[in-house]
Amino acid sequence: MKNTDHSLDALLELDGIEQRITNGYWVKFLAKLVEPNEHRPHGIKYSLTLHHPSGSRLLGYGNAHLADIKRKKFSAKRVEWDHKHQRNIMSDYDFETAGQLLEDFWDQADRLLKEEGI
Repeated sequence: MKNTDHSLDALLELDGIEQRITNGYWVKFLAKLVEPNEHRPHGIKYSLTLHHPSGSRLLGYGNAHLADIKRKKFSAKRVEWDHKHQRNIMSDYDFETAGQLLEDFWDQADRLLKEEGI
């Protein structure tokens, strides 16, 4: 099957970048191709994070590990590791494409920065 996610190259080019964005806040990106499996069916291992000037993480999208998310007992067990950290709350993230991931990250980062008064 041919890859139709044309935004994947843009995500992969961000791998290893740490960048200050405003008033001491900074972002860090990790993105690597991996062999697709049940936990990473899209074949990408990624971590996109927004940090406070103190270094604490305000926001993170990733799939580097199994997320310990408290779900209702009746919900199906999720095998994909895609999840989101927002301050101290972790939730599932439904990965669609690399482009959607980048858009979701920056939209949420903008909202959090506004909450911070930036």
